[in-house]
Amino acid sequence: MRPPEINQSTKEEREEYIKEAFRCKGNCDICGNCAFLRGKSAESAYKDYIEGEKSFLDISQELR
Repeated sequence: MRPPEINQSTKEEREEYIKEAFRCKGNCDICGNCAFLRGKSAESAYKDYIEGEKSFLDISQELR
């Protein structure tokens, strides 16, 4: 599933996407989400996307 575009989604839709995309899969050895997020929660790492201030792609690139 692709992240909702900022101009075509609500804050709630973007937040729900982030929660689902980065939900705990219960297997840290193969998941990698926590390492990618550098110890932050997905909601805090993608706060600017959820708020509609930065694109999902921009924040993902910053995290790399």
